[in-house]
Amino acid sequence: MKDKEFYTPEDIKDMNYDRDLGKPGEYPYTRGIYPTMYRGRLWTMRQYAGYGDAYQTNKRFRYLLEKGQTGLSVAFDLPTQLGYDSDHPLAIGEVGRVGVAISMIEDMEELFNRIPLGKVSTSMTINATAPILLGMYAILAESQGADLKNLMGTVQNDILKEYVARGNYIFPVRPSMRLTIDLWEYCIKELPKWHMVSISGYHIREAGSTATQELAFTFANGIAYIEEALKRGLDIDSFGPRISFFFAAHTNLLEEVAKFRAARRIWSRIMRERFKAKNPKSWMLRFHTQTGGCTLTAQQPENNIIRVTLQALAAVLGGTQSLHTNSFDEALALPSEKAVKIALRTQQIIAYESGIPGVIDPLGGSYAIERLTKDIEEEVWEILKRIEELGGAVRVINSGWMQKQIEESAYIHQKRIEEKKRVIVGVNAFEEEEPERLKILKVSERLQRERQERLKRYKEKRRAEGEIERLKRIAEGEGNLMYPIIDCLKKRATLGEICDALREVFGEYRRGD
Repeated sequence: MKDKEFYTPEDIKDMNYDRDLGKPGEYPYTRGIYPTMYRGRLWTMRQYAGYGDAYQTNKRFRYLLEKGQTGLSVAFDLPTQLGYDSDHPLAIGEVGRVGVAISMIEDMEELFNRIPLGKVSTSMTINATAPILLGMYAILAESQGADLKNLMGTVQNDILKEYVARGNYIFPVRPSMRLTIDLWEYCIKELPKWHMVSISGYHIREAGSTATQELAFTFANGIAYIEEALKRGLDIDSFGPRISFFFAAHTNLLEEVAKFRAARRIWSRIMRERFKAKNPKSWMLRFHTQTGGCTLTAQQPENNIIRVTLQALAAVLGGTQSLHTNSFDEALALPSEKAVKIALRTQQIIAYESGIPGVIDPLGGSYAIERLTKDIEEEVWEILKRIEELGGAVRVINSGWMQKQIEESAYIHQKRIEEKKRVIVGVNAFEEEEPERLKILKVSERLQRERQERLKRYKEKRRAEGEIERLKRIAEGEGNLMYPIIDCLKKRATLGEICDALREVFGEYRRGD
């Protein structure tokens, strides 16, 4: 991004207002995807939660709902994300640590105990095992009497960014892309109100990218998914309206607001001009925002409350559709109830006391905001053009090019902090010698043993060998895998058993595969 001391009318003299700005709710949606934005409806306050076992997380969900949260967002532990049951040797030490442990349908039942799935909107941050977790959710919803046609929520299902930024993949890229589009196809037919992907720039930014790289790499991944879906024979307007995105909000408020405005403009043009979508809803970029986890500091952790407030403001001023605000103690441990409540109250104060939701695109027309929005858009198009020249997102991911760009940006950012060219309050300036002591949340060491015993009893009660073998046969061919996965779950197969069957057929990913 260009760094300027001040902005004047000269900075926006070449702007075409009709082409680049338009009106709220109209193409290219720079000023928001709805004509009235938050005057008509506030963003969804969707606090991300999950730790320990399903019982503990269910308690946290109901606590948040009682405090005014308007949507659920589920964090899963690493074994669940990587396709291992809690009793697997590779799960030792990780069960329930960074999210809730889900291995079997009984866990899902306990996770949503006393929560009517037909009435809530649920987001699940899950990728490699997304088809299995969504299958469990759909089975549970049906058992509660919910109509799948009205089920609302989002499953992240963005496997490409795992190869780029997070590393929580299982299978090679091609079979992973197959599973991704199998889930899309299933949702189009069975869950018409469900968002079957949330293409994530958040994790790309957390890995160290710049704001422009966050948009460009995310949109490159989105283009790759769409091309794969079109090859499958899916119609662009059958899935375009249900593609959603997930972005980070960092502390440079003006840059972040401009980033979100540019993102809407870019995506609308990709969908209308490149993919020839006809439905205006396919042109709209809908996105969830999470405040920047990597910006939180263990030093003087209460300072994180101010950081999160600025970041939440950026998301709201930028027109997000839903928002998670991080808890101030997350640089130390899983968030405590007190910290979670402060994070939620931060959103509620912005919503009900700041007056900001009463104005559509409050910063629109600012010399600085419009110039920054234009600059970000131009830089993103340049990066997208380079990715196309190199063969597209899948190729640059497999070659390591995209990862290298992020690593270089992260290095430059860290070097600036160490040289004190970028001030982080409490870290490289205004330090304090005595660290503050906070009461932090810890996951019980007993959880692993309890989960192992529970899984042993569960597996003794049922037989799913026939469905597992059928799943492998279909995986060896070209059929949609969602349906045999759901059949396996109905026969009480575990997440790990299903993933092991697919590992036998697909193998596991190694960089360069």
